Amino acid sequence: MKHQNKTKGELMHELAKLRQRIAELETSEVQCKQVEQQLEEARSHFETLFNSMVDPVAIVDGKGKILEVTNRVQEVTGLKREKLLGKNFLKMNLLTAKSKAIVIKNLAKRIMGMKIPPYQIEVLTKDGKKISFEINAAKIDYRGKPADMVVFRDISEREKTQEELQGALKKLRRALGATIQAMALTVETRDAYTAGHQQRVTNLARAIAKEMKLSKGQIDGIRMAGTIHDIGKIGVPAEILNKPSRLADIEFNLIKIHPLVGYNILKQIEFPWPVAEIVLQHHERMNGSGYPHGLSGEDILLEARILGVADVVEAMASHRPYRPALGIDKALEEISKNRGTLYDPQVVDACLRLFREKGFKFKTK
Repeated sequence: MKHQNKTKGELMHELAKLRQRIAELETSEVQCKQVEQQLEEARSHFETLFNSMVDPVAIVDGKGKILEVTNRVQEVTGLKREKLLGKNFLKMNLLTAKSKAIVIKNLAKRIMGMKIPPYQIEVLTKDGKKISFEINAAKIDYRGKPADMVVFRDISEREKTQEELQGALKKLRRALGATIQAMALTVETRDAYTAGHQQRVTNLARAIAKEMKLSKGQIDGIRMAGTIHDIGKIGVPAEILNKPSRLADIEFNLIKIHPLVGYNILKQIEFPWPVAEIVLQHHERMNGSGYPHGLSGEDILLEARILGVADVVEAMASHRPYRPALGIDKALEEISKNRGTLYDPQVVDACLRLFREKGFKFKTK
C-alpha cells in the first residue's frame, strides 16, 4: 500500500492539512451564509423604503416596460403589482391621450441621451378620474441592466391653489383698475377741456409699446400710468387749468409741478410696475430740457419716453382752452422735427408707423 510507505509523521502532517482545509471550507460556507443574509436584509430594507414612499414610484426600462412599482402606484391605478409588472404602461389605459404623446416624446429624447427636465402628465385613476402629476426620472442600474426610476409628484392641489391665486389676482387687478379709473375721472372733472385726454394718450402709448414689441408687463405698466399720468393736476388751481388764454410764466411753473405731485400721490401704492416713476418722468426730454428733474437719455424710463411722445401728439391734435386743435399732421411734424433731440428716436419711429402706415386714429366719444 502507498500509505504504508509513509512515515507516521508524514501521515500526521497530511491529516493536519486536511483538517485545515475542512475548517477553511466551513468558514467560507459561514461567510457565504452571512453574505446571503446581508443581501436579504438589504433587499428587504430597500423594499421597505421603496414601498414607504409617499409619491408613486415605478421602475421602467427604456421601452416603457414596468419592472417594479410601489404600493402607492397600485393604489392610484387600482391594479395589483402582478398585473403591472412586465407590462408596457404605454399600452395600458393609464394615461390621457395628450399625456401619452408627451411621455413617448420624452422617452425618445431619453433614448438619445438627452436630459429631460421635470414635466407634467395626467394619470387616469381606477375611478376614471384624472390626477395631474409632475414627472421626475433618474437613470439607475436595476438588476444589472439600465432602467429609469420614475417619481410621480401629485400636483393637483398645487394647480388648484394656482387657479385660486390667479382668480384672486384677477379680482385685485379689476379692483385696482376701477380705483385708477376713479382717480382719472377725478382729474377730468376739474379739467373739462382735457376730458378723455388721459385715455387717448393711454391708447396711443399702448399701441406704440406693442409696435416696439415691449413685454406684456411693460405694456400693462404704460396702460396704468397713462390712465392717471395727469393725476398731479389735482394740486393745480382749476382756474389755471381752464384759463382760456396763454398762461403766465408763474402759472406755467405751477402746471410744471404736476408730475411731482402725481408721483407723491402714487409712490405709496405698491404697483407691480414703476407707475409712480413713469408719471414723474413723462415730461422729461432726451436732451435734458424737460421737467421736473431735467433727466436725459437713458436716465428716463422707456415707458416714460413712450408716454411723453403720446402725450405731445394727443395734446397738439386736440383742442385746448387757449387754442384750437393743431391737428395730427402738426403733431407728427413736431415729433419728427425733434426726433433724437426731445423725443426717443425709436419711439418716434413707432408712432409715425402707426399713423402713416397702420391707420391709427384717436377714438372720439
